[in-house]
Amino acid sequence: MSALILFDFDGTLADTAPDLAAAANQQRTRRGLDPLPYEALRPVASQGARGLLRVALGLKAGDPDYEPTRLQFLEDYAASSTVHSKLFPGIQALLDDIRQRGLSWGIVTNKVTYLTLPIVEFLDLTRDSAVLVCGDTTAHAKPHPLPLQHAAREAGFSVDRCVYVGDDLRDIQAAHAAGMPAVAAAYGYVGEDENLSTWEAEACADTPADLWAAIQPLLPRDVR
Repeated sequence: MSALILFDFDGTLADTAPDLAAAANQQRTRRGLDPLPYEALRPVASQGARGLLRVALGLKAGDPDYEPTRLQFLEDYAASSTVHSKLFPGIQALLDDIRQRGLSWGIVTNKVTYLTLPIVEFLDLTRDSAVLVCGDTTAHAKPHPLPLQHAAREAGFSVDRCVYVGDDLRDIQAAHAAGMPAVAAAYGYVGEDENLSTWEAEACADTPADLWAAIQPLLPRDVR
Protein backbone atom coordinates (compact mmCIF):
# COMPACT_ATOMS: atom_id res chain seq x y z
CA MET A 1 0.00 0.00 0.00
CA SER A 2 1.03 3.61 -0.49
CA ALA A 3 0.69 6.65 1.77
CA LEU A 4 -0.35 10.28 1.43
CA ILE A 5 1.72 13.25 2.56
CA LEU A 6 -0.39 16.40 2.86
CA PHE A 7 1.08 19.88 2.97
CA ASP A 8 -0.15 23.28 3.98
CA PHE A 9 0.50 25.75 1.16
CA ASP A 10 1.58 29.24 2.31
CA GLY A 11 4.75 29.02 4.35
CA THR A 12 5.14 25.27 3.87
CA LEU A 13 5.32 24.47 0.16
CA ALA A 14 5.34 27.99 -1.25
CA ASP A 15 6.94 31.23 -0.16
CA THR A 16 3.99 33.51 -0.84
CA ALA A 17 4.68 36.08 1.87
CA PRO A 18 6.29 38.68 -0.43
CA ASP A 19 3.10 39.09 -2.47
CA LEU A 20 0.89 38.98 0.63
CA ALA A 21 3.03 41.63 2.33
CA ALA A 22 2.92 43.79 -0.79
CA ALA A 23 -0.88 43.69 -0.79
CA ALA A 24 -0.94 44.62 2.90
CA ASN A 25 1.39 47.54 2.27
CA GLN A 26 -0.86 48.69 -0.56
CA GLN A 27 -3.52 49.29 2.07
CA ARG A 28 -1.07 51.50 3.96
CA THR A 29 -0.17 53.37 0.77
CA ARG A 30 -3.86 54.02 0.12
CA ARG A 31 -3.93 55.78 3.48
CA GLY A 32 -0.78 57.81 2.86
CA LEU A 33 1.32 55.67 5.17
CA ASP A 34 4.82 54.40 4.49
CA PRO A 35 5.17 50.67 3.77
CA LEU A 36 6.19 48.44 6.65
CA PRO A 37 9.38 46.39 6.36
CA TYR A 38 8.81 42.92 4.94
CA GLU A 39 10.22 41.41 8.13
CA ALA A 40 7.32 42.89 10.13
CA LEU A 41 4.70 41.25 7.93
CA ARG A 42 6.25 37.86 7.11
CA PRO A 43 5.51 36.18 10.48
CA VAL A 44 1.74 36.69 10.05
CA ALA A 45 1.51 35.74 6.37
CA SER A 46 -0.08 32.38 7.22
CA GLN A 47 -2.87 34.25 9.02
CA GLY A 48 -3.99 35.89 5.77
CA ALA A 49 -5.91 39.15 5.77
CA ARG A 50 -6.73 38.85 9.47
CA GLY A 51 -3.10 38.85 10.59
CA LEU A 52 -1.71 41.11 7.88
CA LEU A 53 -4.26 43.88 8.39
CA ARG A 54 -3.79 43.69 12.14
CA VAL A 55 -0.06 44.29 11.79
CA ALA A 56 -0.23 46.69 8.84
CA LEU A 57 -3.07 48.89 10.06
CA GLY A 58 -4.04 47.79 13.54
CA LEU A 59 -7.39 46.60 12.21
CA LYS A 60 -9.26 43.63 13.60
CA ALA A 61 -12.50 41.91 12.67
CA GLY A 62 -15.43 43.96 13.89
CA ASP A 63 -13.74 47.33 13.38
CA PRO A 64 -15.79 49.61 11.07
CA ASP A 65 -13.04 49.74 8.43
CA TYR A 66 -12.07 46.09 8.62
CA GLU A 67 -14.41 44.51 6.08
CA PRO A 68 -14.02 47.06 3.25
CA THR A 69 -10.25 47.02 3.81
CA ARG A 70 -10.21 43.22 3.78
CA LEU A 71 -12.07 43.16 0.46
CA GLN A 72 -9.67 45.72 -1.04
CA PHE A 73 -6.71 43.70 0.25
CA LEU A 74 -8.07 40.55 -1.40
CA GLU A 75 -8.66 42.39 -4.66
CA ASP A 76 -5.12 43.77 -4.66
CA TYR A 77 -3.65 40.41 -3.72
CA ALA A 78 -5.57 38.51 -6.38
CA ALA A 79 -4.21 40.90 -9.01
CA SER A 80 -0.57 40.27 -8.03
CA SER A 81 -0.34 36.93 -6.23
CA THR A 82 2.24 35.41 -8.58
CA VAL A 83 4.72 38.29 -8.86
CA HIS A 84 7.22 37.05 -6.29
CA SER A 85 5.69 33.80 -4.99
CA LYS A 86 7.77 30.66 -5.50
CA LEU A 87 8.37 27.23 -4.03
CA PHE A 88 10.77 27.12 -1.12
CA PRO A 89 14.20 25.82 -2.18
CA GLY A 90 14.24 22.03 -2.30
CA ILE A 91 10.46 21.59 -2.31
CA GLN A 92 10.19 20.55 -5.96
CA ALA A 93 12.92 17.95 -5.46
CA LEU A 94 11.09 16.65 -2.38
CA LEU A 95 7.79 16.33 -4.25
CA ASP A 96 9.53 14.53 -7.11
CA ASP A 97 11.20 12.18 -4.65
CA ILE A 98 7.88 11.43 -2.93
CA ARG A 99 6.34 10.48 -6.26
CA GLN A 100 9.34 8.38 -7.28
CA ARG A 101 8.99 6.43 -4.03
CA GLY A 102 5.45 5.52 -5.05
CA LEU A 103 3.87 7.79 -2.47
CA SER A 104 1.25 10.49 -3.03
CA TRP A 105 1.14 14.10 -1.93
CA GLY A 106 -1.51 16.80 -1.77
CA ILE A 107 -2.31 20.27 -0.49
CA VAL A 108 -4.69 21.36 2.28
CA THR A 109 -4.85 25.12 2.79
CA ASN A 110 -7.19 27.61 4.46
CA LYS A 111 -6.75 29.95 1.49
CA VAL A 112 -9.92 30.03 -0.62
CA THR A 113 -9.97 28.41 -4.05
CA TYR A 114 -10.01 31.52 -6.23
CA LEU A 115 -6.83 32.76 -4.53
CA THR A 116 -5.10 29.38 -4.29
CA LEU A 117 -5.62 27.89 -7.74
CA PRO A 118 -3.83 30.58 -9.79
CA ILE A 119 -0.70 30.23 -7.65
CA VAL A 120 -0.81 26.43 -7.61
CA GLU A 121 -1.13 26.44 -11.40
CA PHE A 122 1.61 29.07 -11.76
CA LEU A 123 3.94 26.86 -9.71
CA ASP A 124 2.98 23.81 -11.81
CA LEU A 125 1.74 21.80 -8.85
CA THR A 126 -1.52 20.55 -10.30
CA ARG A 127 -0.02 17.85 -12.50
CA ASP A 128 1.25 15.53 -9.77
CA SER A 129 -0.86 16.55 -6.78
CA ALA A 130 -3.28 13.86 -5.61
CA VAL A 131 -5.69 16.34 -4.03
CA LEU A 132 -6.19 20.06 -3.42
CA VAL A 133 -8.43 21.16 -0.55
CA CYS A 134 -8.93 24.90 -0.04
CA GLY A 135 -10.52 26.94 2.70
CA ASP A 136 -13.91 26.88 1.02
CA THR A 137 -13.85 23.24 -0.12
CA THR A 138 -15.49 21.95 3.05
CA ALA A 139 -17.86 23.43 5.61
CA HIS A 140 -15.00 24.08 8.06
CA ALA A 141 -11.41 25.29 7.80
CA LYS A 142 -8.40 24.24 9.89
CA PRO A 143 -8.00 23.69 12.82
CA HIS A 144 -11.16 21.66 12.21
CA PRO A 145 -10.21 18.16 11.03
CA LEU A 146 -12.72 18.07 8.16
CA PRO A 147 -10.42 19.49 5.43
CA LEU A 148 -7.76 16.85 6.16
CA GLN A 149 -10.30 14.06 6.42
CA HIS A 150 -11.82 15.18 3.12
CA ALA A 151 -8.40 15.27 1.45
CA ALA A 152 -7.59 11.75 2.58
CA ARG A 153 -10.95 10.45 1.38
CA GLU A 154 -10.73 12.21 -1.99
CA ALA A 155 -7.25 10.83 -2.59
CA GLY A 156 -8.32 7.33 -1.57
CA PHE A 157 -6.47 6.96 1.73
CA SER A 158 -7.47 6.27 5.31
CA VAL A 159 -6.25 8.90 7.78
CA ASP A 160 -3.85 6.43 9.40
CA ARG A 161 -1.87 6.37 6.15
CA CYS A 162 -1.45 10.14 6.05
CA VAL A 163 1.02 12.70 7.42
CA TYR A 164 0.41 16.45 7.49
CA VAL A 165 3.05 19.19 7.28
CA GLY A 166 2.33 22.81 8.22
CA ASP A 167 3.83 25.99 9.61
CA ASP A 168 1.01 27.08 11.93
CA LEU A 169 -0.38 25.74 15.20
CA ARG A 170 -3.74 25.30 13.46
CA ASP A 171 -2.10 22.82 11.09
CA ILE A 172 -0.88 20.64 13.92
CA GLN A 173 -4.22 20.85 15.72
CA ALA A 174 -6.09 19.90 12.55
CA ALA A 175 -3.81 16.94 11.90
CA HIS A 176 -4.19 15.56 15.40
CA ALA A 177 -7.96 16.08 15.35
CA ALA A 178 -8.07 14.17 12.06
CA GLY A 179 -5.97 11.32 13.44
CA MET A 180 -2.76 12.13 11.53
CA PRO A 181 0.80 12.71 12.77
CA ALA A 182 2.12 16.18 12.03
CA VAL A 183 5.39 17.85 11.08
CA ALA A 184 5.95 21.49 12.03
CA ALA A 185 7.63 23.49 9.23
CA ALA A 186 9.78 25.78 11.37
CA TYR A 187 11.18 27.54 8.29
CA GLY A 188 7.73 28.90 7.46
CA TYR A 189 5.86 31.94 8.70
CA VAL A 190 6.49 31.39 12.38
CA GLY A 191 6.94 34.35 14.70
CA GLU A 192 10.27 34.71 16.51
CA ASP A 193 8.52 34.41 19.87
CA GLU A 194 6.64 31.24 18.91
CA ASN A 195 7.65 28.15 20.88
CA LEU A 196 7.10 25.28 18.48
CA SER A 197 7.58 22.69 21.21
CA THR A 198 4.19 23.70 22.62
CA TRP A 199 2.55 22.66 19.34
CA GLU A 200 3.26 19.00 20.19
CA ALA A 201 3.98 18.04 16.58
CA GLU A 202 5.52 14.60 16.14
CA ALA A 203 8.48 16.10 14.26
CA CYS A 204 9.92 19.47 13.25
CA ALA A 205 11.77 20.54 10.10
CA ASP A 206 14.03 23.56 10.47
CA THR A 207 14.55 23.81 6.69
CA PRO A 208 12.86 22.29 3.64
CA ALA A 209 15.90 20.02 3.32
CA ASP A 210 14.93 18.49 6.69
CA LEU A 211 11.40 17.58 5.65
CA TRP A 212 11.92 14.05 4.37
CA ALA A 213 13.89 13.02 7.47
CA ALA A 214 11.02 14.38 9.59
CA ILE A 215 8.26 12.80 7.50
CA GLN A 216 9.67 9.33 6.86
CA PRO A 217 9.50 7.95 10.44
CA LEU A 218 5.84 9.00 10.65
CA LEU A 219 4.77 7.05 7.56
CA PRO A 220 3.18 3.60 7.84
CA ARG A 221 5.88 0.99 8.42
CA ASP A 222 5.26 -0.77 5.12
CA VAL A 223 6.26 2.31 3.06
CA ARG A 224 9.14 3.79 5.10
